[in-house]
Amino acid sequence: MCRWAAYVGEPIFLEDIVSKPGHSLIHQSHCATQCHTAINADGFGLAWYGERPEPGLYRDVMPAWSDPNLKSLTAQVKSPLFLAHVRASTGTATSRNNCHPFVVGRWSFMHNGQIGGYNAFRRAGEMMIPDHLYPHRKGATDSEALFLLALSEGLDDDPKGALERATARLESLSRERGQGPHMRLTAAFSDGQRLYAVRYASDELAPTLYHRWSDTRQGRAVVSEPLEDGEGDWTPVPPGSFCIFDGASLTIEPFAPQSRAAAA
Repeated sequence: MCRWAAYVGEPIFLEDIVSKPGHSLIHQSHCATQCHTAINADGFGLAWYGERPEPGLYRDVMPAWSDPNLKSLTAQVKSPLFLAHVRASTGTATSRNNCHPFVVGRWSFMHNGQIGGYNAFRRAGEMMIPDHLYPHRKGATDSEALFLLALSEGLDDDPKGALERATARLESLSRERGQGPHMRLTAAFSDGQRLYAVRYASDELAPTLYHRWSDTRQGRAVVSEPLEDGEGDWTPVPPGSFCIFDGASLTIEPFAPQSRAAAA
């Protein structure tokens, strides 16, 4: 399982989330506490928004703790909205193209979890991606496939519905041709205006997800694990939830891909 963190609000230096806290994302890359694997060393990535609609993107295959460029970059770049990810592979190669976040146009996307038995139906999953989006398929992960499928399902106009439909289609394939757990999913994604996050699983073991508003920073962090040990003011996101973070406002709606599949 991977670890990730995202932020939306008044601009801050990326290091305030990625490297400076006691249990920062870099610390979690070698000492995670709320996932099956404490080590997340199969690459890392950042996507951040600034003066242009499309996000900046920096990814590499090195462990996050061993890349001095990462600490230098996060100490210099300020952003009002960014996504950061450290990867623990569930079977695909350690390569830059398999590192999160993934970016298409103004959209960025990162994922923690798995689609059970994906290798057994990978070809069928790939065929769901329409021709006009397939050139953006750079890697081999189930996460990137889910992102591209969500784009094809109308992410621009209906973020929650698009991700529900994409998740339902891949979960259905896993139930038919894969294995359990069929879907475990926390994801964060953005169009540069709002930050969206989801927590869902087909069983009772949805990956952890928390958020916290900071009056000091006038911004909100959304994370796999709290960024400081012993802090009790992080709010857990309930399983089966879709979150919309827009400035200081927060909307949480049910996330129900199974009902989408039943309706289809």
